[in-house]
Amino acid sequence: MSHQSTPLTEDQVTSFHSEGYLVVEDLLTPEEVTSFVEYEAQGDQPGPRGLQNHKIDAQWAHLAHHPKVAGIVRQLCGPTPRIVQTMYMDKAPSGGTGVALHQDTHYIRNEPNTLMACWVALSDTDGENGGLCVVPGSNHKGLFEFQRVRDTEEHTSWEQVYPMRDRSGHSWDETMHSFDITGLDKEDIVRLNVPSGAGVFFTGMTIHGSFANRSSNRPRRAFATHFIDESTWIYRQDLQDTTPLR
Repeated sequence: MSHQSTPLTEDQVTSFHSEGYLVVEDLLTPEEVTSFVEYEAQGDQPGPRGLQNHKIDAQWAHLAHHPKVAGIVRQLCGPTPRIVQTMYMDKAPSGGTGVALHQDTHYIRNEPNTLMACWVALSDTDGENGGLCVVPGSNHKGLFEFQRVRDTEEHTSWEQVYPMRDRSGHSWDETMHSFDITGLDKEDIVRLNVPSGAGVFFTGMTIHGSFANRSSNRPRRAFATHFIDESTWIYRQDLQDTTPLR
């Protein structure tokens, strides 16, 4: 097989499955990062802004289907992955709030559980400016207990009703709120330093999140894409129309 089709070494793949996450350098060029950030700053993007912008916006599609990301996702998720959703997160300095520690399977229930994500830094990110945090090995311990967000100075708090549907066609509504995992020791949480253009791949069961941006002048920007294997069923109706990864 070509290097392009197997971009990760065996040790990297083993580490991803063992620790639940993997940091990969140089996914995007500085020019790709600058192009996307400047494009978003213009504020004239097409269509409604939500979780499906990769379907209607060429700039979002470029990052979601990026060949370096796609090659790694195929190695970790299977040969025929599909894109579930995309998000751009521009966390302002001096208190821009983070997302409380959670597992993505809380928000995106899927069966069989093949959910994974790629979180690409579009600025230098670290503990000071609200960079990504992970709990290594948490992907092997099932779904953790959680409650509503406790510290709204650190974390965004929300509640929303989502229409759900199972494989048999049964439908119902489910109220979700911002999750905040309980019972974690602070020493279990690793605050990652991820430079601009690098990315973090993690499973849907890996505990992750971020804290507020406490820097005075450093935005924390990131682009996240979630993927599943094509055999997987997603229960949230707003995310069931997935896109094949090119």
